[in-house]
Amino acid sequence: MEEKKERIELIDALRGFAVTLMVIHHILYNMVVLLDAPGWFYRNPFFNILQAFFIGLFITISGISSRFSRDNIKRGCIVIVFAFLITYITIGIDMPIIFGILHLLGFLMLFYGITRKLWDKIPGKIAPVIYITLFIASVFARANFSPVSDSYPLHDILSVLGWRQSGFISYDYQPILPWIFIFLFGTWTGKYIMERKFPNWFYTVKVPVFPFIGRHALVVYIAHQPVLFGIIYLVSILL
Repeated sequence: MEEKKERIELIDALRGFAVTLMVIHHILYNMVVLLDAPGWFYRNPFFNILQAFFIGLFITISGISSRFSRDNIKRGCIVIVFAFLITYITIGIDMPIIFGILHLLGFLMLFYGITRKLWDKIPGKIAPVIYITLFIASVFARANFSPVSDSYPLHDILSVLGWRQSGFISYDYQPILPWIFIFLFGTWTGKYIMERKFPNWFYTVKVPVFPFIGRHALVVYIAHQPVLFGIIYLVSILL
């Protein structure tokens, strides 16, 4: 997260907006799974696009915040601990999340903390072209190539990278490809935000509600699904 003296409310608001959309997405998912709501509640062209948007926004903001952070390795380790706590809990309720959004963000923070100097060497005008090109290439590769392996650990490595293997079950699944390049694009954007090269309104605009959610995004993300699951499960019993 950004240092307090550098905190920019609009960044918190965008993060809060992305988390809010994610919560709505999970409400609809829970309604389909637990209340037998129509499948189109959760899976339809509009929500498929919306899901890609809020995940992309959330990862971009995480990349921007990582540019502000003084210790991405520490941040990454903290997020990974919470991610595996979620894995432990979700395995217990038979809805395992093996590599979801928190696992991805924790890995990306840790990865960036270790390799930051390497990415800083890429000229600023070339970096976004490289990241966007690699993002498109990785989307194409996932869609058109299907490497398969039954051997451990290659089976799990391919799944985490983006080629989901048979038997790899994760109810929230956000692989490294193509999102790593959106994260890196966020770190590139963060450099120019830090240097105050964005319009002045970007640093001064005030937004209601969403900044508060954004500042507590990790807590909201960890807490919302158990709370929603419990509420909807009780409703399903009553019905």
